Amino acid sequence: MRVGIIGAGAAGLAAAYRLGRNGHVAEVFERAPFLGGQASTFDVGGARLERGYHHWFTNDTDIIELVQELGLGHQIRWIDSTVGTLHDGRIYDFVTPMDLLRFTPLSLADRFRLGLVTLYLQRKRDWRGYENVTADAWLRKYAGRRPYEVFWGPMLRGKFGEAHYAEIGMPWVWGKVQTRVASRGKGMVKEKLGYPIGSFAEIFEVLAQRVEEQRGAVTLSASVDRVVVEDGVARGLDATVRGASAQRREYDAVIATTPSYIFPRIAPGLPQDYLDRLAGVDYMAAVLIVLVLRRPLSRVYWLNVADRSIPFVGVIEHTNLIGPEHYGGNHVVYLSNYLTTDDPMYRMSHDELMEAYLPHLRKINPEFDPSWVIESYHHRVDAAQPIIGVDYSSRIPSHRTPIDRLYLANTTQIYPEDRGTNYSVRMGNTVADMVMEDLR
Repeated sequence: MRVGIIGAGAAGLAAAYRLGRNGHVAEVFERAPFLGGQASTFDVGGARLERGYHHWFTNDTDIIELVQELGLGHQIRWIDSTVGTLHDGRIYDFVTPMDLLRFTPLSLADRFRLGLVTLYLQRKRDWRGYENVTADAWLRKYAGRRPYEVFWGPMLRGKFGEAHYAEIGMPWVWGKVQTRVASRGKGMVKEKLGYPIGSFAEIFEVLAQRVEEQRGAVTLSASVDRVVVEDGVARGLDATVRGASAQRREYDAVIATTPSYIFPRIAPGLPQDYLDRLAGVDYMAAVLIVLVLRRPLSRVYWLNVADRSIPFVGVIEHTNLIGPEHYGGNHVVYLSNYLTTDDPMYRMSHDELMEAYLPHLRKINPEFDPSWVIESYHHRVDAAQPIIGVDYSSRIPSHRTPIDRLYLANTTQIYPEDRGTNYSVRMGNTVADMVMEDLR
């Protein structure tokens, strides 16, 4: 069996590898000139670094098992994480239950209430009871007004913006709590996060190599113009490789890992009901500034910004997880923002964002000076975060599309979990199994 796959991110490469391991031929086409999709890397001072921050939780078993199977398990490091919240110019640790008790922006009664609600969500194993309520409504009711205004509200607004924060279904918050709890272990004290030393790039490179060893192919700088559909069946792809003329390639099945709004452009003949499901989910774009600094900015790895006067929502100091010795002794910091594509900040240039962001770094570290900046980089990811509303399980697009032998695997189908490399690998495996089952 020959399968064409659109996209060389974690899902596409995982599907191709699984198909090849079972004796089938998978050919992957990637529009970008690099592997990895949203977990792709670039060079920083001779080292490779993800364009957007990435790590694993201890329950990210699908990708961890894949990495071990590829012979790269020795590259994984498990490190105690440091998490903080910036409120009113002060960084508060948010790692242990004692840290919550020290969170003085809330009264003692509100701290207990915030802790009890979080504990309740930790122990709640079934997310389905949350499907018909928004996170905004549920948290306002059960966490209380002040904990919502100080803690949960800024997180939702930062992630989904003023336009969409009130739409988000409560399963999104439930999933976030569950993943972080799983990484704390039995003692519920220290959160451990995993990272492959040398970056995610080696994983994707070895995956692509294995696909090619299995008689498959991974082609970069290759755009798929359309899925070839005949009599309601996907028969192949029209693909353009590095600017050459489009060529038709015949396959027994096709897997697309494109965002939902792109899929209809290349897949003609989808019925209106399925198109409506695809159109039912919008995306937030991620805008990232990556700073290479002479000095550390803070003492925490993951800093949630609970101050909406600051024009970014997260500060991820990568070298507070993976030591600066891996980056020539320099310190790497991501300034993260989630925006709609019509937001003025989305359209800002690199220099404009630097001008807007740098003055606010003194609210994190009063000693910060722009002279600390050695290098800076600007990345945008248009389909970074699906905006998932209430009752989504009844509206989620199926991996098996209405076109026979055409499959879709993207981040809108990971629900109720949020997007991430682990869930993309799991989804790639699932869709590969569907293809083999359907064509057996």
